[in-house]
Amino acid sequence: MKFHAAALVLLASATLWAVPPTAPTELKDVEFAKPAGVALTLDAWIPASAKAQPAVIMVHGGGWNAGSKRTYINPWFPTLTEAGIAWFTINYRLAPQWKYPAAPEDVEAAVLWVQANAKKWNIDPKRIALMGESAGGHLVALVGARGKVKVKTVVDFYGANDLPLINQQRGKSKNLEQFLPDSSDATYKAASPATYIHKKMPPFLFIHGTADKAVPWEQSPAMCDQMKAAGARCEVLLIEGAPHGVEGMEKNPAWQTWKPKVVEWLRRELR
Repeated sequence: MKFHAAALVLLASATLWAVPPTAPTELKDVEFAKPAGVALTLDAWIPASAKAQPAVIMVHGGGWNAGSKRTYINPWFPTLTEAGIAWFTINYRLAPQWKYPAAPEDVEAAVLWVQANAKKWNIDPKRIALMGESAGGHLVALVGARGKVKVKTVVDFYGANDLPLINQQRGKSKNLEQFLPDSSDATYKAASPATYIHKKMPPFLFIHGTADKAVPWEQSPAMCDQMKAAGARCEVLLIEGAPHGVEGMEKNPAWQTWKPKVVEWLRRELR
C-alpha cells in the first residue's frame, strides 16, 4: 500500500514536469478597424502570464505614404520579444490617398481595440505604450500628446514633432504635402505633436541619431524641453553618428544603445 502511494506521487510529479510551459500567443492579420471600408490589421506577440501585463503598440514609418506593420521596424520585434514584453504592430491608412487626420485616427483606433480586447489577451488596458519611428514616431507623439485615447507612455524614434519648424529647417517636404490636406499654417500646427504639450501628457522617450538626414535631430530635444517647461516628463537619447532608421542602425553596434534603453524605459514606465 505504501509502495502504491509512493508510485502515485512519483507519477504525479513526473506528469507535472512533463507539461511544457504555456506558449506565447501570436496573432496575425487581425482586423482592428475598418474606416471608410479599409480593413486595418495587426500582428501581435503576447507572452504567457498569470496576470494582466503591459503591452506596446508599434507604428511603422515610411513618410506617411509607404510601409506596413512589418516594414522598417524589424529590430524592434526581437528586442521586445527577448525582453518578454507583449507587442502589437499595426497598419494604418497611407497618403496620398488618405490625408491627415486618417493616420492618427487609425492609431487611436488600435489603442481602443487593444484596450477593449485586453481581458481576452491578458493585457492591462491601463498599461499601454505607443512606440513609433519616423512618420510613425510623429503619429505616436501626436496621439500621445493630444490625449484622445489614454496611453501610459510614448517612445518616439526620430519623429517630426514640430511641422512648421521642420519646414524652416529643411524646406518644404513633399511627404508632408502628400500627408496633409492643405499647406496652411493652421493645418501644419494642428498636425504637430508640439502643439498639444501639457503637464498631464504621458512621459515620452525620444531617440534620435545625430546624423539623421531625414528629420533634424534637434526636433527631439526641442520638444522634450517644451514638455519639461510645461511640467511633463521626458528623456532624450541622442545616438552619436547614427542615421535615420533602426534598420540602418543595425550596421554599427555603437548605434544600438537604444535597445537596452527602450527595454529599461518600458519596464520602468509600465511597471
